[in-house]
Amino acid sequence: MHHRRHPRRPAAAALTLATAGTLLLTGCGGGEEPAKDPVQTARGMVPKAQRSAGVLRIGSDLNYAPVDFRGTDGKPDGLDPDIANGLGKILDLRIEIVDTPFAKLIPNLHGKQFDVAMSALSDIRQRREGVDDAGTRTDPGVDFVDYFIAGSSITVPKGNPKGIHTLDDLCGRVVSVQQGTTQDEIIGRQVTACSRAGKPLTVHKFDSDAKALAEVASGAAAAGLNDFPVAAYAAKTTDGGNRFEVTGAQSKSNPYGIALRKEDTELRDALSKAVDQLIRSGEYDKILAKWNVSAGAAQNAVVNGGI
Repeated sequence: MHHRRHPRRPAAAALTLATAGTLLLTGCGGGEEPAKDPVQTARGMVPKAQRSAGVLRIGSDLNYAPVDFRGTDGKPDGLDPDIANGLGKILDLRIEIVDTPFAKLIPNLHGKQFDVAMSALSDIRQRREGVDDAGTRTDPGVDFVDYFIAGSSITVPKGNPKGIHTLDDLCGRVVSVQQGTTQDEIIGRQVTACSRAGKPLTVHKFDSDAKALAEVASGAAAAGLNDFPVAAYAAKTTDGGNRFEVTGAQSKSNPYGIALRKEDTELRDALSKAVDQLIRSGEYDKILAKWNVSAGAAQNAVVNGGI
């Protein structure tokens, strides 16, 4: 997970999306056939199972504001639920969100407890191929329909008392992260770098980002690593904006993707078409503006576009 001080979108990610966008937007010319309604086209692509049920079941960890969380009414809220509901309207499907711990999202997806997983899931090679950092296969892997670009940020106590600005500044300190996230992967590499520098880095891992941030708030950790949207939201809203701040530049920007089982190619293509339509309709930009994350806008849907 991952997850805005509104930096410009990383060039590499933007180029990837722009290139993919050119491919997606360049169709067969000629103009002899009347243009098809893109909404009807997307609906026609929905597989029989979801069309018959009239529902798309989505696994999500509702503990990652502002991307996925429960609102004051207890219902799913945030960037992902809003985008999911927008996709549901396009595909004429009711959206049902299944609250699931982050570490169990992909295992439960393979266990067919829901149709897709959408929970600030970074589209990374290990998840696509179903391998761990050592290259050992752990599951069948997933496909992603990418819909948002997010980088990782360092969250520190207000005033940044330790003067932390870069990953190297974390050496010799305690850092908290949510287990199984992109940040967990990033900090794992930093542990090696700090060890080589003779300044060991201690990592505290938790099953939720809220618990990781609580470590920073208590002073038990000097900093936390989070997706930028989450870091910015925590800095703005916790204790009236007086508890945290975001420091340094974002690192390793990667797309969030809707994860699907590899065999579900029809559903993948229907969702890709729906994401494109949500973007072109202007509704996508409204959703991102609502959550103050417009800097992460994707230009169009991309399948498996992560690094």
